[in-house]
Amino acid sequence: VQLVESGGGLVQPGGSLRLSCAASGFTFSSYRMRWYRQAPGKERELVAGISSAGGITNYADSVKGRFTIRRDNAKNTVYLQMNSLKPEDTAVYYCNAVKLPLDYWGKGTLVTVSS
Repeated sequence: VQLVESGGGLVQPGGSLRLSCAASGFTFSSYRMRWYRQAPGKERELVAGISSAGGITNYADSVKGRFTIRRDNAKNTVYLQMNSLKPEDTAVYYCNAVKLPLDYWGKGTLVTVSS
């Protein structure tokens, strides 16, 4: 099982990034997918989630209206489009696949929002 995040980097406030998470080794279309983030010195928090078929999404209040999660089950990939980025969005972003009791994590990708 592998979840490999990509797309992180340094961006100025107000900018955009798109994160990708490529999955392999399990039946991707059967799993709910989530993006979490962990900022330095803080606990990991849920950013966004999407149902297995993609019809239901949910977001943390702090990112609503700015971030969009979507998935492509044909490509075994989940995305997080991040717009209007703020310095407080700086964190390591992790991809998570859940089909209880199974729970898989990627190693994360660093997003830094700074001028």
